Amino acid sequence: MRSAIYYTLVVLILSVYGGQVCPFIASLHFAGWLATLALVFGAAFAARGAVIRVAMAGLAPFQWTARQFTADMALFMAAGLAISLIDALVHDFPFASAFKVMMGCVTLGFFASVDLALEREREVFRHYAASGEEPPARERVFPLTTKLALFATFTVISVSGVFALVLTRDFDLLSELGAEGAGVYMREVLVELMFIGAVALAAVVNLILSFSANLKLVIASENGTLWAVTNGDLAVRAVSATNDEFGQMARYTNTMLRQLAARAEEVEKTQDVTIMTLASLAETRDNETGAHILRTQRYVRALAEHLKTHPEFSGFLNGRTVDLLYKSAPLHDIGKVGVPDRILLKPGKLTPEEFEEMKKHPVYGYQSLRLAAGILGGSSFLTYAEEIAYTHHEKWDGSGYPRGLAGAAIPLSGRLMALADVYDALISKRVYKDAFSHEKARAIILEGRGAHFDPAVVDAFIAIEEEFVRIAAGHGAPDTGGGAGGGGGGGGGGVARGGDQGADHRPRRRVPGTGGERRIAYGGSGGQLAGGGQTACRPRGQGARRRPSESEHRHDAAGRRAGRSRGIVRENRAAQTGTNRRSDDPFRRFRQRGRAFHQPSA
Repeated sequence: MRSAIYYTLVVLILSVYGGQVCPFIASLHFAGWLATLALVFGAAFAARGAVIRVAMAGLAPFQWTARQFTADMALFMAAGLAISLIDALVHDFPFASAFKVMMGCVTLGFFASVDLALEREREVFRHYAASGEEPPARERVFPLTTKLALFATFTVISVSGVFALVLTRDFDLLSELGAEGAGVYMREVLVELMFIGAVALAAVVNLILSFSANLKLVIASENGTLWAVTNGDLAVRAVSATNDEFGQMARYTNTMLRQLAARAEEVEKTQDVTIMTLASLAETRDNETGAHILRTQRYVRALAEHLKTHPEFSGFLNGRTVDLLYKSAPLHDIGKVGVPDRILLKPGKLTPEEFEEMKKHPVYGYQSLRLAAGILGGSSFLTYAEEIAYTHHEKWDGSGYPRGLAGAAIPLSGRLMALADVYDALISKRVYKDAFSHEKARAIILEGRGAHFDPAVVDAFIAIEEEFVRIAAGHGAPDTGGGAGGGGGGGGGGVARGGDQGADHRPRRRVPGTGGERRIAYGGSGGQLAGGGQTACRPRGQGARRRPSESEHRHDAAGRRAGRSRGIVRENRAAQTGTNRRSDDPFRRFRQRGRAFHQPSA
């Protein structure tokens, strides 16, 4: 459509221009001259589509703009040459007339070709923006300053040439008319000059607007890319569609983004490995499974994804935040590393003093992560890890620990982790109980709505409970579709209330001198017995003591040898003597080093 308008305007302008610059053309009938122009330029326009297709055949999109400009200029010059030949052969016009016709066709053709090429450049830009492709780097760059210089130079020369041709003809006529007719004819000269100036001004302004539209696309793309990068999106790419400084800038920007993305991916992988290593360390000391980490972090992510649309949390929860919560969740029990072995691995019921020490593990976790964050200079993933480690044992009604926070004073990360941790403990098999069914765990969590758990988080859990079942089934949990309630823990409700966070339950330990085994059910990170603090015993042979058989002696000896690698010998010694060679505060040396690191020199 744009090209048809240009070819029509060229015909109309040349029909007036020809009679003003060439007396031979002025001698022709206006209708005949207009018909000649319409016939020639109509044929050129009809052939334009095929010429453009042939010229662009086999070229990449970034080559279309230059090739189209060349093709359009060739068509306008061919049309001017055809008109000159018709005038020379049919009307016997001299070379001077042909030169003036070619001057007009080339000048108008240049303005039209540049504008059509700029339109094609916008099309190429949108192609690369939609496809996400990036043109190859070109060895030779056509600077924008050179383009502007060439355009300005050609515009000045061509418009000045047209003015010179018109004035030359007018001066010749003025000399023939003499002084008497000069005054009347001067008005016609001014009208001609104003007409040519208006056409030239309109053409230049149109090209400025067209070029500004292209420049706006490029700048908007570059700014949009930088804005996305500022907000953490390193996958975005600037559109590089031109072979000038802006195209080169876009290519450099994309190269920089690829390098940043590669480094960020490396840092993120290192961060993830570090988190999982620290989390596995805590789980190893407490003899829990690594699948607990995988399940709970996926529960947290599922809850957070669902709450993204909740009016209360939509401003906080976004894709980046959810990802950080997911990655930080495995560190919720990292503070257990700071609990002495004599408490963490004690094969019997904890004393009230030991229980209070066990309840400090959220503080230990928070302090260690806070120290690490201070050394790193601040890290968003450590911020959420601190919150989760510090607050995942807080309860909605304020009865939790270590600070007794209540309601919205508990960070959302801690509220999410609290439900995820309890649910996984309930559906997991422990030495003191069988795995609860999903229905049983669901009922216990509903019972804690508004007391233990944030009601909004419980509602989210109910809405996506099928996803919880799929996560549990896909990461090593027993079948949650069935199973009994409490096997030695004093009932399901007792486990949830006494157990607090089930990931802190103790493994089975052989108690010396009992002639059998006890199933010790420890509560949430504190060693309270499940179901009101009762010890569930399962003696061999109806509780009667008997002499162990030879095979049992061999089994126990083998177990002791294997246990040395896990530290059980040290645990038994601690149980008998009440002492432990390990320091009660394993983080003491680490904190001392941290203080020494930050201590100013004398």
